[in-house]
Amino acid sequence: MKIREDFLPLSKPAIGPEEIEAVARCLQSGWITTGSVCQDFEKALCELTAASHAVSFTSGTAAMHLLLTALGIGPGDEVLTPSLTFASTINMIVLRGARPVFIDIDYGTLNMNPALLETLITDRTKAIIPVHFAGAPADMDPILEIARRRGLLVIEDTAHAIGTYYRGVHAGGFGCPAVFSFHPIKNITSGEGGMITLYDGELEKQLRLLRFHGIERDAWKRYGKGGNPDYDIQQPGFKYNLPDILAAIGVAQMSKWQVMNKRRVELAGQYLAGLKDVAGIELPGSPDYAHVHSWHLFVVKVAAMNRGRFMEQLSDYNIGYGLHFPVTHRLRYVRERCGDFAAMLPETERAADRILSLPLYPGMADDDVAYVCTAIKEILRKG
Repeated sequence: MKIREDFLPLSKPAIGPEEIEAVARCLQSGWITTGSVCQDFEKALCELTAASHAVSFTSGTAAMHLLLTALGIGPGDEVLTPSLTFASTINMIVLRGARPVFIDIDYGTLNMNPALLETLITDRTKAIIPVHFAGAPADMDPILEIARRRGLLVIEDTAHAIGTYYRGVHAGGFGCPAVFSFHPIKNITSGEGGMITLYDGELEKQLRLLRFHGIERDAWKRYGKGGNPDYDIQQPGFKYNLPDILAAIGVAQMSKWQVMNKRRVELAGQYLAGLKDVAGIELPGSPDYAHVHSWHLFVVKVAAMNRGRFMEQLSDYNIGYGLHFPVTHRLRYVRERCGDFAAMLPETERAADRILSLPLYPGMADDDVAYVCTAIKEILRKG
């Protein structure tokens, strides 16, 4: 096959005139930090998830940090979560002084296996953080039932899950706090940003205090017409508030997430058809419960050859790729602080050296998918 001249990236944000016009309006308004546009963004997430409250942040990592803080998770506590997740979640658990305890995954879907939860719960367990991996929902019913019975908190990691549904319920719609990310690779973006959707008004107030130095009122309320610029601080906080100029991008993206996700589903379907029965490549598994996959990522497993060599050859074909994710139980500081979990995670270990993310974003053409599929077949044939 002829090698393409232009590089096909792993991902590219779908930015159009709607986002550009929204940012321009924000710039022209004279108010670009946290204000009414952030409120609009928060309202849009509430409408999508049916949550009663939402609080925006500078990133999903910031959101997770403050949620763990507000929930009182700290020294002596244990948090159950998969190792196959982005390191930021594990970092935040450890920086709070708590200990991550890793639960193994289903090899096909790469989601956590809830049947293993009971074996890992101790009197130190405080919370469970399921991840809706790559846009496929975790099996929430057994997770929530175990958490209720054992008195544990549940925090949904919904970073991959705009448009993800589990048994008819959108991710973030299960009555527990959920953490969204709007990094440029995600299904919708605000450049950078994050959001917590939740159902507790008092927790919302606590998060808003922690988000902005512990000051009760955001700047736009203090410096707007009739506002009082004076303030007191009862509890010290951080500086994690999302500016309106970024929220404007997010609001515009929320108006078209269904169109963008529809295209992701089409592209994923073309990959599934184009790589069906190709020896040496294992395709993403589908959960056996009712769901809608948002196809944030298309993650295959390279089973027939060394993954590093496979990636090098993808580069030769001008194809981008990603690793989602280097498993966190192998991170040096995790092993040193928390111990060696490898023997407890056979399916995670099995997947760890095989997973590879292929290009997937709404702006891709059908021919791009066909090119990647043909290149993969050639690479595997050559070995």
